[in-house]
Amino acid sequence: MNHVGRLLPLIKPYWKRASLALVLLTSLVFFDLSIPRLIQRIIDQGILQHNQSVVLQTAAIMIGISVVSMVIAIGNSILSVQVGESVARDLRDKLFLKIQSYSFGNLDKQKTGQLMVRLTSDIDAIKRLVQVSLRIGTRAPLLMIGSLILMFSTSRSLALTMIPLLVVTSIVIIFFIIVMEPLFRTVQQKLDRLNTVLQENVAGVHLVKAFVRADFEGQRFETTNEDFTVRSVKVMEFMSTMSPILTMCVNVGMVIVIWAGGLQAVGGTLSIGQIVAFTNYLLTTMTPLTMMTMLSNTWAGGIASARRVDEVFDTMPEVQDAPEAVALPETTRGRIVFENVSFHYNGNEAEKVLDHINLVVEPGQTVAILGATGTGKSTLINLVPRFYDVTEGRITIDGIDVRQIKQDSLLSHIAIVPQESVLFSGSVRDNVRYGNPKAGDDEVIAAAKAAQAHDFIMGFSKGYDTHVEERGGNLSGGQKQRLAIARALLTRPTILILDDSTSSVDVETETKIQDALAASTFSHTSLVVAQRISTVLRADKIVVIDDGHIAAEGTHKELIQSSPIYQEIYESQLGSGFKPDEAELADETDEAGVQE
Repeated sequence: MNHVGRLLPLIKPYWKRASLALVLLTSLVFFDLSIPRLIQRIIDQGILQHNQSVVLQTAAIMIGISVVSMVIAIGNSILSVQVGESVARDLRDKLFLKIQSYSFGNLDKQKTGQLMVRLTSDIDAIKRLVQVSLRIGTRAPLLMIGSLILMFSTSRSLALTMIPLLVVTSIVIIFFIIVMEPLFRTVQQKLDRLNTVLQENVAGVHLVKAFVRADFEGQRFETTNEDFTVRSVKVMEFMSTMSPILTMCVNVGMVIVIWAGGLQAVGGTLSIGQIVAFTNYLLTTMTPLTMMTMLSNTWAGGIASARRVDEVFDTMPEVQDAPEAVALPETTRGRIVFENVSFHYNGNEAEKVLDHINLVVEPGQTVAILGATGTGKSTLINLVPRFYDVTEGRITIDGIDVRQIKQDSLLSHIAIVPQESVLFSGSVRDNVRYGNPKAGDDEVIAAAKAAQAHDFIMGFSKGYDTHVEERGGNLSGGQKQRLAIARALLTRPTILILDDSTSSVDVETETKIQDALAASTFSHTSLVVAQRISTVLRADKIVVIDDGHIAAEGTHKELIQSSPIYQEIYESQLGSGFKPDEAELADETDEAGVQE
């Protein structure tokens, strides 16, 4: 319940409506409790006394109470729905923003399916919990207390015989709620797994078809779905035993009242009206318990979901602003220095990805990072914008440790084109100016031209207003990469990071993009991760990464003479028969051609 209590501040903005709902609910209790007493009056003073006016008068009062109760119940339901939906909306917003604050390290540990369930199914469970609380919250306990008091006032002896039964019934309900909470939490965990498998398959449906793995994935989904179903059935089977048990308790109570009350009525110590009233009060006492039984799944599910949502809120971002963090000045030049930088994921020191990296990138330089797959190239550049924090050493920008820079300020000076180009559903124009929403059309077109995207955009029937499908499904890989580059250029960054971002374009287009970047009107430092030699030839500095270390650094001309690893990469891409002096000659020829 502590987890539920932590959600109470979300109700505060709607306390007036919530309070009114509870007031209406409380007033409804008094009307409910008056009905048995009026029935007793009809029997004892009307029917048994053959007084028709009492019968008609009391019946009219009961009808009036029923109408008023209906209006109150409708008002309570409307207010409960409004508060519940509003709390769910606010909680979704808060949870979404919390997930957005996560660092890459947090997201690596969280599965997309789990987060989706928390944003949907868990929030819905909490919403139902709020609504049920406002509709049942005060009614159930007040009905029980009021009915007990009136039972004692009607017949103390009969009431005392009911106390053990009510205690047993209450214990049964509490037991079921306590046991069901972890069961519902397990069901939600199974739903996490089901959603993860579903999300993976929907996202990778093209790959599944390409490798003819539909049967395999179908079996995997079926297994996960069956696991979820079996767990859900077990919970519902357990819940289904509670209602019959409580029904039996109600029936036993009725038998006891009729038996004991009948004996007293025969003896003349109890009237028929009192027996009927007492029976109604017994039903009024048991009804909230039965109602809570029917709704216990809502309570248990809501408590389990509140616990799971709290887990998200309790997870602190691994990368946070330092208390004394400062903003980068607008005049930042973009000088990047790696000082003895080491890094490993998830605290596993035995598996270092980077080991004592020392590197200086001067303002305005283009530094290319080359190496085999898995050598730590992407990890190295991800440390600059603090997607992860270094394990050892430090990285500075213009002499300031990036850990001492406010994250928003740091990222405002950096533009990134990741390996996988991510586009959002919307127009081409909106995707290009995603990082700079205030950019004008002329700026959007200029960025697209620099990224060699303008021509293919204008080839669409709607040009820049062309709709981009989810994840850029109606664009080729090269088109998506060029839009991603245009998006980065439009922010006019101080530091531009290209993570193998031209792998899907041809060499000619890549060369044009490089020319446009070199001729750009804003000064920027570039870090370029590449697999192709053609991407790095014109870089001011090439850094060769091997097994988390810097194996060599220098220009193409220098590395082709001194670095065996670079020579091997060069030969593997340009063919056998490679000789360093021939490569140098080719390099000089290329330079001459550029000058001409």
